[in-house]
Amino acid sequence: MATMTEPTTKHSHSHDHGHSHEIAAPTTPTVAPVVITERAASEVKRHVQDVKNDPEMAGQTLYLRLRVQGGGCSGFQNKLDLDPTYNEKLDHLFEINGVEVVIDKRSMLYLAGATVDFHDDLNKRGFSVTNPQAKGSCGCGSSYAM
Repeated sequence: MATMTEPTTKHSHSHDHGHSHEIAAPTTPTVAPVVITERAASEVKRHVQDVKNDPEMAGQTLYLRLRVQGGGCSGFQNKLDLDPTYNEKLDHLFEINGVEVVIDKRSMLYLAGATVDFHDDLNKRGFSVTNPQAKGSCGCGSSYAM
């Protein structure tokens, strides 16, 4: 009768020679700092499709760039643009309601908690950005103070 023996190979050697094998944390936050409503996302997708119908833009990725810039009567203004560029060193990229959103690192400081919506009624048509960090806005509503 044959007896079975255990393999003699041992794999208990540790390869830790003082080197750290930590995985670097991603530079882009996993939770988006802004909300893009479904209405706004739908309108952005429609605009992206319209732009992509232009032969010069066909096949190009377009991002919704959300940024804050100085200006206006109260100091800061929000800007929304379709932008084909994303710089991973300067920007954060999020996918929100099916829209790829790019926010530069400086604007991230000002946009936490903001909501982008789209209005299509008699009194108001277009995109709006509601920012809970705003301390006050000007009379026309196009700029705000922080």
